[in-house]
Amino acid sequence: MHIEFRHLRTIQAIHEAGGLARAAEQMNITQSALSHQVKGLEDQAGVELFVRRSKPLKLSPAGQRLLKLAQQVLPQVQALQDEFTGLRAGSTGRMHIAIECHACFEWLFPVLEHFRRAWPDVDVDIRPGLAFDALPALLREEVDLVVSSDPEELPGVKFVELFDYKAVFVAASTHPLAEKPFVEAADFRAETLITYPVERTRLDVFSQLLIPAKVEPAAIRQVELTAVILLLVASNRGVSVLPDWVVREVKYSSDYVTRPLTKAGITRRLYAAVRSDDLDKPFMGQLLKLAEQEARKLQSI
Repeated sequence: MHIEFRHLRTIQAIHEAGGLARAAEQMNITQSALSHQVKGLEDQAGVELFVRRSKPLKLSPAGQRLLKLAQQVLPQVQALQDEFTGLRAGSTGRMHIAIECHACFEWLFPVLEHFRRAWPDVDVDIRPGLAFDALPALLREEVDLVVSSDPEELPGVKFVELFDYKAVFVAASTHPLAEKPFVEAADFRAETLITYPVERTRLDVFSQLLIPAKVEPAAIRQVELTAVILLLVASNRGVSVLPDWVVREVKYSSDYVTRPLTKAGITRRLYAAVRSDDLDKPFMGQLLKLAEQEARKLQSI
């Protein structure tokens, strides 16, 4: 038996209209053509699909089975057509993001909240890029955007500049280093350094300051949440180095002191790594624009 989508639509239309004449009108075909289609389908099935001489026209048990199939399949087909239409128009798609910067969650969430409202039909997901190799995953199309501060030369990948930020030393206001105008690598030798639980090479304090100076802190304490890091710092359980957007509020608190790393300060740049072919997608451009706007807000605080 060869069932086509038009057969399912025919069964559903006749059931909803209650007769051939009205169904034919709704489907914009002649009643004769519709009757011929039903007869051909019944011949294939070898059973009657309608109870003849019933008013309104009723489906036979076999017709009910076919109607059930139509009610299951046709909405799925329509949803797929709508999805393809949205893809062609650039209004739907997938935005799976990997983050190589642990503290970036706090910066990225406001961006994604605005993005969600503007593009409700785009599937958004965040994967911590610290748990896997994010850039190879981008090349394999497992993710669509990687937030990173370490650009690489990769074929088919564009690193789009997002914004610059400063790595900032933060300690309790009663800490001895609070008396210094800036903090140097040697100052960490006697300190417990509180960091996120990631590789050293992915932490600015190590990659940009301590490793080049060959300095090892007295101890390292790893903490998952920024709020807990700041709580421990305020309790004088250690010191930390965080992006300036993370400490933009605590720098006005009497419990903390923030200082530059080195006299000149350490500035880093954040990038969005995107497959070059995806840059023309409207929602990708919108996300990058929202990221730029959020960056300006952070820099104005």
